[in-house]
Amino acid sequence: MTDLEAQIKEVAEAVEHTIQMTLTEALVANDEMQKEKAHGRLGDCLKQVAEDIDRVRKETKKIQDKGKKASNESLVLDSSTKDIPNLKNNMVGRDDERKRLLENLTRGFSGEPKVIPIVGMGGIGKTTLAKEVFNDASIRSHFDVRAWATISSQYNVKDIYVSLLLFTKETKDERVHMKDEAMLADMLQKSLKGKRYLIVMDDMWNSKAWDDVRQCFPSEDKGSRILLTTRNTEVACYAGTGNLSLQMDFMNPDESWKLFKCTGFADVSLPHEFETIGKHIVDKCQGLPLSIIVVAGLLSKSKRTLEDWKIVARDVMSFVTDDPDKQCLHVLGLSYNHLTNDLKACLLYFGIFPEDSEIPVKKLVSLWMAEGFLKLENDLQGEAEKCLQDLIDRCLVLVCKKSLDETKIRSCKVHDLVYGFCLREVQNEIFFSLRQLAPGNPDYIYSDHYRILFVPQLITQQTDGDDENSGNLVRSIFSLYSTYSTFILEPDIIHCNFLKILDLSPITLDIFPPPILCLSFLRYLVLSTRGGRFDIPPEICRLWSLRTFIVEGYRPTYVHFPEQIWELWQLRHLGVYQFDLLNPPSISVDEERCLEFSNIHTVSGLCVSSCTEEVISGIRNVKKLGIYADEYEFKTFHGSKLFDNLANLHQLETLSLKISVPLQTKINKVPLTIPSAKAFPATLKKLKLDNTCLRWEDMDIIGELPDLEVLKLMLNACCGQEWHPIAGGFTRLKLLLIKHNYHLKYWKATNDNFPVLERLVITYCTELEEMPIEFADMDSLQLIELSYCTAQLEASAARIQQEQEDLGNKPVDVRISDTYNPLLLQLPATFQHSCLPYQPLKDIDSPQLIELNDCFPGLKASAARIQQEQEDLGNKPVDVRIYNSPDSDDDDDDGNDYISLMLAACEE
Repeated sequence: MTDLEAQIKEVAEAVEHTIQMTLTEALVANDEMQKEKAHGRLGDCLKQVAEDIDRVRKETKKIQDKGKKASNESLVLDSSTKDIPNLKNNMVGRDDERKRLLENLTRGFSGEPKVIPIVGMGGIGKTTLAKEVFNDASIRSHFDVRAWATISSQYNVKDIYVSLLLFTKETKDERVHMKDEAMLADMLQKSLKGKRYLIVMDDMWNSKAWDDVRQCFPSEDKGSRILLTTRNTEVACYAGTGNLSLQMDFMNPDESWKLFKCTGFADVSLPHEFETIGKHIVDKCQGLPLSIIVVAGLLSKSKRTLEDWKIVARDVMSFVTDDPDKQCLHVLGLSYNHLTNDLKACLLYFGIFPEDSEIPVKKLVSLWMAEGFLKLENDLQGEAEKCLQDLIDRCLVLVCKKSLDETKIRSCKVHDLVYGFCLREVQNEIFFSLRQLAPGNPDYIYSDHYRILFVPQLITQQTDGDDENSGNLVRSIFSLYSTYSTFILEPDIIHCNFLKILDLSPITLDIFPPPILCLSFLRYLVLSTRGGRFDIPPEICRLWSLRTFIVEGYRPTYVHFPEQIWELWQLRHLGVYQFDLLNPPSISVDEERCLEFSNIHTVSGLCVSSCTEEVISGIRNVKKLGIYADEYEFKTFHGSKLFDNLANLHQLETLSLKISVPLQTKINKVPLTIPSAKAFPATLKKLKLDNTCLRWEDMDIIGELPDLEVLKLMLNACCGQEWHPIAGGFTRLKLLLIKHNYHLKYWKATNDNFPVLERLVITYCTELEEMPIEFADMDSLQLIELSYCTAQLEASAARIQQEQEDLGNKPVDVRISDTYNPLLLQLPATFQHSCLPYQPLKDIDSPQLIELNDCFPGLKASAARIQQEQEDLGNKPVDVRIYNSPDSDDDDDDGNDYISLMLAACEE
C-alpha cells in the first residue's frame, strides 16, 4: 500500500471512529447537557478530520498533475479472451506420477493396509495429485470407504477423527462434535472395520501426528491404503510402507508452459511476442506449480498489453534466487500488489480462519460486508461474490465445493503458502491488525481461544493499562473453538463499544448474554445454544446496525423473537433452526404502515404459524426463505394460509419447506396438497421439499413454475409408489435431486417431461429399480449420479448411457458410489412406541447395522439390548447408529426417516 493510500485509509478510519464514539456518548448520555457536550466534541473532531481530508486532497492533486503516461503500445492481446474460464480444477501434467499412484493404490487386493507418502515442497502439487486419484472412477469403485482429513502444522486429533467420520457417511449426527476423543476413535475404527478403505492424510508435518491417529485404522487383510502428503522426508520414511513413497519433482518446461496456458489462456492462441515473454516468466517460476498458476492468474487479469507483460516479466525476473520457495513468495507478493485495496483486504481476511480450513462462502461474504471492505454498491452481496471470483480467477483462492448445479461456490480455502503470506502481510498493511485473545484478559494476550481484529492506526493512541480505550479498538472477535464447549461471556466486552463482528460459535449458551446488548454498532452476530427454547430479549432493538443474526445449535433450537426485532431495519440475514416471528408493529395512526425488514435477503427456520399476511409483507424483499413446521405447527398447517401468502414474495428465488413430523402422523391426518402453481412466486428458481409427503401428482403443479431450475426432493418429499409426470412441465429445470425416498418404485417419463434437464441425482431410493429409458433421448442430460441405490437402478443408468453411445451421441456421465442392498424392514405402528422385535433380530447373523433416525426412546433402548445380547453370546454385535440431525440448507443435508429400520446385509 502506498503512503497516500495509507493516509486515505487512516483518515477514513479516524472519521468512522470519531462519529461512532460521539454517537455512543450521545446515546448513553443521561441529560441534555451531556448530549450537548458530546455534540460539541463531535464538531471539534470533524474540523480536524476536515483538515486531514484537505491534506490528502492536496496530495492527490499533486499526483494527478504529474499525470500517468498511458501505454500506447500497438500490440494488445485480444480483450475478448479476458473472461475465458481457466482449467485449474483439472490436473495438468504429472501423468507418470498419477499412473504409478493408481497402481500402488489398487495393486494387490489383499494384505494389511499400505501407507503411501507423497513427498515434496509446498506448492508442488501434492494435494492436487492426491485429490485427482481420490476422485478417480477406478478408485471410487475399488474402495468401500474413502475419507479425507487435512492435518496442517497445528492439528487437533479430535478434528481429524470428526473429518474422517463425516467422510465415511457413517455419521450424520452433528452431535459427533460433542463426543470425546476416545469415543470418536472407537467410532472411526468400527466404521472402517471389515471394509477396504482409502484414507488420505493431507499436509502432515511431523511423525507425532501419524502416531496419534494410526491406531484407528484396522490392520485387516482387505487391501486398504493410507495416502499421506508431506513436505517432510522423515515423516515419509517413518510412516511409509517399503518403497511406495512418491517424490514430487518440479515440472519440466513443457509441463510448466502447458499449466500456464490451461490456467489463464485456455483455447487462446498467444501472439509470438506474448508467448516469448510468457515462457521467460514461466521459466523463472522454476517448475513450481503454485508459482505458475498465480502468475498466470495475474496476467489473465491484467490489461493484456505487451508493455504490461514486460513489466510483470521484469518484476518476476528481478528477484534472483535459486530457492523455489522464496521465488513463490515473491510471485505471491507480485500478484498481491496488483490487487485493488478491497481485494487486498478480502484476501488477507483468510488469515482470521485456522490454517487449511474450508470456509463457507455465505459466511465469508457476510463477514466481508460486515467489515466494510467492499465499495458501497446497491448490491453488496453481488459485489462480494465478484471479489471472491476475482481472487479465484487469480488463483489466490481455491474452490472446495460447488452447488449441485455448479452455479454457486459453496466453500473455499487458500493454499497454506498463501495463508502464511496473509499472516505475514497483515502485519505490514493497515486494513486491520490480527491478534489472539484469551477470555477474561483485558490485555488481550495470545492464546488459542479467540482471534480479534484491531484498528491498527489507532493502536498507538491507546493508553497503557486503559482497558476501556483498548476495547474501543477492537473491531471483530471470532471464537477459535473447534468443538462445542461451554462459555460465560465476560462483562469486559462492554468496553468493545465499536465491535462490528462477534462470532461465538460453537460455544453453547443457555441464555442470551446481556452484555451483547451494549454493542450498538454490531453488524454480525453468531451464537450457539444447547437446544430447546432460546428467548431473545426485547432490548435486541439496541443493535440497530445488525445485518446478520444467526443462532446455531447441535440440537434443535426454538428461538422466540420479541416484537422489537422488527426495529432492526438493516437486517439482511436471519438464520435459526426454528423461530417464530410476531406480526410487525404499526408505525402510523391508521395502522396501515408497519415496520419491515426492507433489506432482508435470507430468512431460514421461520415457523409456518408465523407466515401470516403481515409477516410475509414485512419480509417481502426476501430472496431466500426456509420454512419449518414441527408436529405442533403441522396441526395448524392447513389453516395457516401459507400458500395464499407466499405468492406475495415477488423477489423470492429460493424456497425450502421442511416438516419435522413422524410419517404416520401425516398419513393419519389430511395430506398436504398444493392448490395451484400460483401458490408460489413466479420468480422461484430453486425449491427444496423435505418430509412434506406430497402426492406425486403435486409435482405436475410444481412443474408449471416458469423459472424453476433446481428441484430437491428430500426425505419423503413425495409419498406414493408411482410418478407419471405430465408433458409440458419443468420447462427450465436443470437439476433434479431425489433423496431418501423409500416409496417410489415406478417412474415413467419421457424427455418431453424434462426438456432441459442437465443433472439427475438419486440417493437412498431403495425401491426404485429403473429410470426412464427415454432419458437416453435427452440432448441436455450431462450427469446421472447415484449413491446408495440398488444395483438394478445402476444397471438402468448404464443402459441409458449405452443407448446414447449406440445412437452416436455423447453419452451421459454416470457416477455411482456405494451400491445399496439392504434388507428394509417396515415396522408396524406399534413399534414406534415400544421396541424392536427382539428375539428374531438378535438371532440374525447377516445384519451389520441398525440405523435409527429420530425414533422413540423405546426403540433406541431395545436396539442396545439386541447389541448387548449378541456380545454376550460371543457373536459380532450389530452396529447401532442413532441419529437426530438438525435442519440444514446445504446440498448434502440428510433427512430423517421416522418409521424405517434399515438392516444392511453382508455382501461378502
